[in-house]
This record gives sequence, C-alpha cells and structure tokens, in this order.
Amino acid sequence: MAITKETLIGEALAIDIDAVAPVLLDMGMHCLGCPSAQGESIEEACMVHGFNPDDIVTKINDALEAKA
Repeated sequence: MAITKETLIGEALAIDIDAVAPVLLDMGMHCLGCPSAQGESIEEACMVHGFNPDDIVTKINDALEAKA
C-alpha cells in the first residue's frame, strides 16, 4: 500500500511502524504518539512543521519498499 499526503500519521504507522517512524523522527516529527498526530494527515503535519509533504511521502514509500 502506497502512502500519500492524505494518509493519516496513525494509518502510516499502523502499516509499518518500523519503516515509517524513523523517517518521521529523522524529519523532526517527534510527536508520533500524541493524539492529534494520530488523526492528522501527513500533509497537515508537514504544514505545521514546515516540511514538503512530497519529500516525506517519497522517503516513507522508499523505506516501505526497501523492507518488502
């Protein structure tokens, strides 16, 4: 399953926390366990943190593909 900008952080983590969490943590998103992050899309989180959502989506999908 490919991650998109509309994917919720919680959904992405549920797909494969071992692949997704390190990408988000490396980008400075350290609030992965907070309740709002669970219902926030990757795009919304990027707006708050000042990141390009396309870059993060690419890195997450690359990490997922590498584990496949």
